[in-house]
Amino acid sequence: METYSPPARHRNMTNLYWGDTHLHTAASADAYTMEGVLSREEAYRFARGEVVTAANGMKVKLRRPLDFLAVTDHAEYLDVFPKLAKGDSDLTEHWELGKRWAGYFRDNKRKELGLEFASAVQSTDVANIPPEKLRRSIWQEVVESADRHNVPGVFTAFSGYEWTSMITGDNLHRVVLFKDTMDKTGRIVPFSAQDSTDPEMLWRALEGYEAAGSGEVLAIPHNGNVSNGRMFAPHTISGKPLDRAYAQARMRWEPLTEVTQIKGDGETHPKLSPQDEFADFERWDEGNIILSAKKTPDMLPFEYARSALREGLRHQRNIGANPFRFGMIGSTDAHTSLVTTEEDNFFGKFANSEPRANRITSKMAHVLQEDWQLGASGLAAVWAPENTREALFEAFKRREVYGTTGPRIQVRFFGGWNFAAKDVQRPDFAVAGYEKGVPMGGDLGRQPGKTAPTFMVAAARDPDGANLDRVQIIKGWIDAKGATHERVYDVALSGGRKVDKRTGKAPAVGSTVDLPNATYSNTIGSPELTAVWTDPQFDAAQDAFYYARVIEIPKPRWTVYDAHYFKKELPPRVAKVVQDRAYTSPIWYSAIN
Repeated sequence: METYSPPARHRNMTNLYWGDTHLHTAASADAYTMEGVLSREEAYRFARGEVVTAANGMKVKLRRPLDFLAVTDHAEYLDVFPKLAKGDSDLTEHWELGKRWAGYFRDNKRKELGLEFASAVQSTDVANIPPEKLRRSIWQEVVESADRHNVPGVFTAFSGYEWTSMITGDNLHRVVLFKDTMDKTGRIVPFSAQDSTDPEMLWRALEGYEAAGSGEVLAIPHNGNVSNGRMFAPHTISGKPLDRAYAQARMRWEPLTEVTQIKGDGETHPKLSPQDEFADFERWDEGNIILSAKKTPDMLPFEYARSALREGLRHQRNIGANPFRFGMIGSTDAHTSLVTTEEDNFFGKFANSEPRANRITSKMAHVLQEDWQLGASGLAAVWAPENTREALFEAFKRREVYGTTGPRIQVRFFGGWNFAAKDVQRPDFAVAGYEKGVPMGGDLGRQPGKTAPTFMVAAARDPDGANLDRVQIIKGWIDAKGATHERVYDVALSGGRKVDKRTGKAPAVGSTVDLPNATYSNTIGSPELTAVWTDPQFDAAQDAFYYARVIEIPKPRWTVYDAHYFKKELPPRVAKVVQDRAYTSPIWYSAIN
């Protein structure tokens, strides 16, 4: 294995690393049946900056390599379909279902295969589960591949998988991410939804892993927006109200949530945040993940990150623990082996949504939402001292992370009691941030003699991307009666704009988007924005959270780049302009230390 020498630095210094913790290859059954062809090897090669050939035959390459990647294929039937298609005897000689499915592959009976797969994937019937010996050997191949591509200090490859629970079609999926090498991670068989669809049973399995091998593992929920109210519900899967033990377990095993990805944005919803002019973004709210049940308004508060953070304050008040004390990241959930999050280089969800003339109106998995609704999102950003599994994993656990909807917007966010306006202008302002406060993901306790906390934020555009429109701080709090509230503050605006004191709103930044030519210019907005902001409505008796949101100027959406390249007219219903953004993990204030 290659070695490296960590650079000398201030004891509090961290660097910014970019990656994806949620990527699928042809080893995922749904990706394979949707014409996926690329493997784990190609996923790692692409993430490291190499050219690969996509399923549609196009050569594809990232402008800049990623720093880390977790290939997280579905645990249910992990790598089974590719092996069945090749006639693997281990699957056909000792497993009746495998023998029948191999026949479907041989006779090209994809419809029959799809129907049986859909029925079996959530089944706990042992007849539907591949032999343990085979599942164990496949998992060892997954872990060995990650270990081989992991180069400390250069590129971090995590072992992981997706636990794919979707009770009655409602999304409860989690990415399971391991810190360790094969000597620990290779001992287990992934815990799947065929073992249990209850997240509490998943946590018990993760606890067992750590207890048995001294390794470390965590789980990351995603797409609450298609859970039909289940992801952040006030009760367990069995219907019991959340209690302190549940909250503590969820905090322990799920320190993060995936707030944005291909299947819609999960920060907030216009009906939950009617005063937030940027709340209606890449919205998916038709129904659950398989569109088997429609969405109703009462489900929304338990599906989105901001409302869940508010619910967490309420739970903290009522049961003495906060189950939704999570940091926020983005990732792709692409099933193509390709992490492509730029609007002008987006290769879709499945192979059938890779660039081609009619992909705008084709449907995801052929039967779900039209592909134009897919978002070119997202990425996970991590502040850590070095690019190693250990350092990145520790940052995940302490929530010093953030997510973007695709671009590599740089954001630092600190909270404290003693920041001065000049601190953010220091060349080493991050050192001041760590020494005088806490970073994103941290906690502020009551500070006697202080009237209000102060927050320091600095943001810079993606060097290859759009200028910044504004920086906002979102506050949520709980009052003496137990009601929760939220407010969005514009703390830094480009172009010398000011917030209207009467309306509390800032003027729009404008737009340079040229739809016919699929272009825009950075003649508006700012490449960098900074602010030191003190909460003007702080009440020391009220628990609260704060996070920063950074918004770019408008630019053409990927659908417009497609229309220009393929010389197609876009239907009126298709979104054409996007203002990408970054969401930091919150900083919490607790009235009781």
